Amino acid sequence: MMIDHTGVVVSDFARSKAFYVAALQAIGYELLMALPASVTGHADVAGFGEPPKPDFWISNGSPNKPPVHVAFRVEQRARVDAFYHAAIAAGGQDNGAPGLRPHYHPHYYGAFVLDPDGHNIEVVCHLPE
Repeated sequence: MMIDHTGVVVSDFARSKAFYVAALQAIGYELLMALPASVTGHADVAGFGEPPKPDFWISNGSPNKPPVHVAFRVEQRARVDAFYHAAIAAGGQDNGAPGLRPHYHPHYYGAFVLDPDGHNIEVVCHLPE
């Protein structure tokens, strides 16, 4: 893998942190680190990932404009479904229910949810069922 970490800026840190804790738990991600602005010197931040290292971060501030698209890859379609339902239950907005997107390739199975700031968060499985 070439990308070490990425993230988005959010307007309501507590609300977004709760959203991502719930939504990303469905794909095996955990909240691994949270640092206040007094430590970072600029903003509250939270890092999510599979232990031991966070690779997706949120930070408090003026949200990215335009909103960002981030896609997480999983190995099972059931995790796509689980993410979608968890994210919607956590306050996300539907931006594409789980399903095949054969215009990308025959096995592209994904779901899209807008986070509280409108960032398009996707979970995708590229494997056949």
